[in-house]
Amino acid sequence: MLRVAVPNKGRLASAARELLAEAGLPPASADARALVASLGGQFEALFVRAEDVPEFVADGAADVGITGWDLLCESARPLESLLDLRVGRCQLVVAVREDLGIEAVEQLPPRTRVATSFARLSREFFGRCDLAVEIVPISGAAEVAPRLGIADAIVDLTSSGTTLRANGLRPIAKVLESTAHLIARAAPHDADKRPALAELALALRSVVLARDQRYVMANLPRTALDRVREVLPGLAGPTVTDVMNRGEHVAVHAVVPAASVFRTIAQLKALGGEGILVTRIERLIP
Repeated sequence: MLRVAVPNKGRLASAARELLAEAGLPPASADARALVASLGGQFEALFVRAEDVPEFVADGAADVGITGWDLLCESARPLESLLDLRVGRCQLVVAVREDLGIEAVEQLPPRTRVATSFARLSREFFGRCDLAVEIVPISGAAEVAPRLGIADAIVDLTSSGTTLRANGLRPIAKVLESTAHLIARAAPHDADKRPALAELALALRSVVLARDQRYVMANLPRTALDRVREVLPGLAGPTVTDVMNRGEHVAVHAVVPAASVFRTIAQLKALGGEGILVTRIERLIP
């Protein structure tokens, strides 16, 4: 049985469950309080706090885990990322009160008190900046620390900046970018678990790749084929087939980036395309 440590709550929990479900591995238990649930076959989910996932994987209680890159780096455990899951995107930033007029970390006074739950990453960052600050470790709600007089600045996660602004704070430096990752121990796994580990990574990767792509189908004049590749490069070029009883047209299929679908449709129309169809892709394995 391959155990997968999954966040039980917080910003990564729903994204992790959704990814597993799309990969064909939905947790068997719908109870949010469940500690363990079958993912089907040889996989089992172990629900823990996102910040504890690196410890569970490093200690061998779980074979792999899903957690944020920020938490993986903060743990400093001998772990590696198997896959960037491209969800839960955020930034770890240094933020100060807006009324202080500070716009860069270099303007922070000596011995500035910095509240954070990322003590290791904060020390490394200010060390690289050659700034002597006092780290104030806290377990959460760092954004209220300046208002309460606990600290003069904070190092915390933000995705939109809304919470920082609501508390009169503004970011002045980025410590790192973070997304959710599939992580595992750096040491080789048991031989009997390697096939299951590879299967899990492939299943998740196929979902991650598919999310940013769309499948486009269109009927085009055969005379436009020379220009089709410019519009539909696809993964290895477009697939072209004959349309029954319409020798002057061909059916063209290709995978294109979701972000450029609107432009692709316009280009196909300009080439005389008709019957254009765009669909989502559940899995994509290059």
